[in-house]
Amino acid sequence: MKKVDERTAANMEVALEQVCRILPHGGDHATRKRIAKKLLHNARDGMCALGDFMKVARSALRENPFRKSA
Repeated sequence: MKKVDERTAANMEVALEQVCRILPHGGDHATRKRIAKKLLHNARDGMCALGDFMKVARSALRENPFRKSA
């Protein structure tokens, strides 16, 4: 298992926070956890850029089957 460096972890955190910002109260635990898992999976595959993490996080948010439509 590849370890994630500090800069990559920081980029993942920023992406998670930015994407969840649109959700009420910053999103529920299950949604945030699912997005974080996708970010971590991509980080372990070598992704490290914030822009790439933002795309992954947005995509994961759109996949949320429990999300109420606005």
